[in-house]
Amino acid sequence: MSGRYDSFEAERMMRYDARRKSLLITYLLWFFLPMMGIHRMYLGKWISGFMMLALSVIGGALTVIFIGYIPLALAGLWWVLDAVLNYINVENYNEALAYHLS
Repeated sequence: MSGRYDSFEAERMMRYDARRKSLLITYLLWFFLPMMGIHRMYLGKWISGFMMLALSVIGGALTVIFIGYIPLALAGLWWVLDAVLNYINVENYNEALAYHLS
C-alpha cells in the first residue's frame, strides 16, 4: 500500500512542478516588458494584464495631444507597485495550485 501512495504523491509533485510559476520569470517579464501587463497574464491575471496593456497603448497613442501622459503615468505607477506585488502574486498562485492538486 505504501508504494501506491508514494507513486500518487510523486505524480502530484510532478504536476505541481510542471504548473507552478517562477518568481524569476515573473520579474524578468516585469522588467523587460514594462507596463505591458505580460507579467500579470503569466500569473493568470488576464483582466488586470489587459487593463495595464490598454492603459499603455491608449496612453502611447494619445501622447501626441499630451493627454496620453495621464494613462501612461497610471500604468507606470501600477508597474512600480507590481515590483512588490509580484512576489505576493506568485506565492498566492503557487499556494492555490498546491491546494487544488491536493
